[in-house]
Amino acid sequence: MRTTQELFSLAGKTALVTGGSRGLGLQMALALGEQGARVVISARKQAELDEAVALLKQRGIDASSVAADLSSEADAEALVSAALAQLGHIDILINNAGASWGAPAEDHPVAAWDKVMNLNIRGIFLVSQLVGKRSMIPRQYGRIINIASIAGLAGNPPGTMQTIAYNTSKGAVVNFTRTLAGEWGRFGITVNALAPGFFPSKMTHGLLAQMGADQLAKDAPLGRLGDDEDLKGAAVLFASDAGKHITGQILAVDGGVSAV
Repeated sequence: MRTTQELFSLAGKTALVTGGSRGLGLQMALALGEQGARVVISARKQAELDEAVALLKQRGIDASSVAADLSSEADAEALVSAALAQLGHIDILINNAGASWGAPAEDHPVAAWDKVMNLNIRGIFLVSQLVGKRSMIPRQYGRIINIASIAGLAGNPPGTMQTIAYNTSKGAVVNFTRTLAGEWGRFGITVNALAPGFFPSKMTHGLLAQMGADQLAKDAPLGRLGDDEDLKGAAVLFASDAGKHITGQILAVDGGVSAV
């Protein structure tokens, strides 16, 4: 019987983290690397990736990067090929790359709807399918972690956000997670999702400025926003053998917002 420390260890494991150059993606890449995984991170901008890889290496993490736009099928395929070339195989996939757009539903641009949907759900499908077929299914092992959002669990209160495409895409991530877990469990692959609440980031900067960080924190039972370590433990649980009997689950990491 393994110890708790052994169950949570990722020594010898490999991981691909999309949207890993900053914010929540970088936080999770750090978490996996700190537990011993070799990590490849991906994002659109090479300069941001270079900064993130430097930070990861400063922490003693074996890290590299591949620039890719995951709304593009060709880029998704190139990313997975490059990650496999660097890692040999992929044990852990964190699908974090995403985009948002704020506009009233009646005026929401169709092009913006397509942009959000293509990255937030089509991109997750493309990368998961490629990693599954080319690495996880043949090896009968895998951990897939999709990043949903509490915005995918409910609508927006009146007078707050106007993010119909984003909420819809994250709702799709929730059921994509459950459905893939049902199909791929026979291959030894777990598929789970994290649903973050409000974390200060580049994506949420406008919302925090509009609604106020103090007000958003006040709406949470714990009275606080997420910080730069609040996703680490949950990500490691789903990525490691500590979570080997957990699949198809959506874990809200939101200070209790979705519970009230």
